[in-house]
Amino acid sequence: MAVIASAPGKVLITGGYLILERPNAGIVLSTNARFYAIVKPLYDELRPDSWAWSWTDLKLNSPQMGRETMYKMSLKHFALQCTSSEARNPFVEYAVQYAVAAAYSRCENNKKDLLQKLLLQGFDITILGSNEFYSYRNEIEARRLPLIPESLASLSPFSSITFNTGVSNGPNSKPEVAKTGLGSSAAMTTSMVAALLNYLGVVNLSSDNGARHQESLNVVHIIAQTAHCMAQGKVGSGFDVSSAVYGSHRYVRFSPQVISSAQNAIRAMPLEEVVADVLAGTWDHERTKFRLPPLMNLLLGEPGTGGSSTPSMVGAVKNWQKSEPEKSMETWKLLSEANTALESQLNISSKLADDHWEIYKNVIYSCSMYQSEKWVEQASEAISQEIVQALFGARDAMLNIRSHMKLMGMAAGIPIEPDTQTELLDATMNMCGVLLAGVPGAGGFDAVFAVTLGDAGNKLAKAWSSHNVLALLVSEDPRGICTEDSDPRTKHITSGISSVRIV
Repeated sequence: MAVIASAPGKVLITGGYLILERPNAGIVLSTNARFYAIVKPLYDELRPDSWAWSWTDLKLNSPQMGRETMYKMSLKHFALQCTSSEARNPFVEYAVQYAVAAAYSRCENNKKDLLQKLLLQGFDITILGSNEFYSYRNEIEARRLPLIPESLASLSPFSSITFNTGVSNGPNSKPEVAKTGLGSSAAMTTSMVAALLNYLGVVNLSSDNGARHQESLNVVHIIAQTAHCMAQGKVGSGFDVSSAVYGSHRYVRFSPQVISSAQNAIRAMPLEEVVADVLAGTWDHERTKFRLPPLMNLLLGEPGTGGSSTPSMVGAVKNWQKSEPEKSMETWKLLSEANTALESQLNISSKLADDHWEIYKNVIYSCSMYQSEKWVEQASEAISQEIVQALFGARDAMLNIRSHMKLMGMAAGIPIEPDTQTELLDATMNMCGVLLAGVPGAGGFDAVFAVTLGDAGNKLAKAWSSHNVLALLVSEDPRGICTEDSDPRTKHITSGISSVRIV
């Protein structure tokens, strides 16, 4: 019986760089782009001598990359030996090792025989990422199609992935695969951990029991965070894994010691004990419910100027903090205040929508047809004026965020908001119905985001095309990890198309 789990990609709209340090918060939106992991037994029947096996087999399929990788896994130490010539993927390997170790660690005595049988049957794992995770811009241009969402929609789901050439290690370096910056490694790791833990009986993600479901999510989160950090070789902020598990929210990172202790212990302790220790640790990350206010829509654009290396950029900012502690601390403080202001204004908009829906709806749709300078004219009564005031408050906060992020990049010698992005973002924020525009996460050349009002996203997608920017089929979907009832390849996934509402 196959288990299929999916986890969303993310867009960090506030908290870039600051989110690495507690207690700074960031707003992370989960998206309709999802990574899928399909886990089923490699062998239907076991040979009579299987009880004596000390190794089991694992097959990893990545159809979009045209790869099939074979492994042998030790049932004692959970070590993986690659027995094929394909490139190894550390995120996959740590996800498997930590999920299996967690199964051993949490398995009750009366279920150990069932666990052993599942392990001896081996694993047949398939991983699939929604097209939105990857850049198909070169393919669209090669086909001489226009840079509009309809061109992306014409591609078959889970299309083959383009590999970058000329990979380097600088701040402007490109990863092996052309990506859009939605956190594919975190979504992939999380979906694999969730599918494996569900398959091995550690969690039950399909349970409708609130407390049981929450406990399952927490276990998935801890194992996925640990595996992802180990694969990266460092303890990151974790917002990408957190949103892959829990969906959209306001996030404050966990104390790194909860994982770094496991990194040190792994040299001396069996992995099963390491995982038990991590599961029992104090995970002090904070999650507060958050999603975009009603009738506000996320839109992502790909400028086609190549990707950026987030680790390199983060390293440059840390070096700047060490070399100019007073200046960096002041910039940090101003950026944090601007982030808090944006969050506050968006929360005010959500409350106004709850309390005065009809007025709110009318104001948002009216403002969606005009540039921001004319929004005041759409407010004739006290409540509508409050709504417009919240919109302007959000815009001002975003402009402050962009200003501080750009200055920080200049001081650190990296392109957090490159000049080309600045021109594009300024033009975007001057378009009808656009509330916000910025560079997500660590910034750079990966992508730009906008938050639009009402149906303004349709016009923005077309306007971006004239600026040589491809609007992606990405929207906010506040759901986190979940199980699926069928192979995603058997159904045509077009949730992005309907959310953009192309006309």
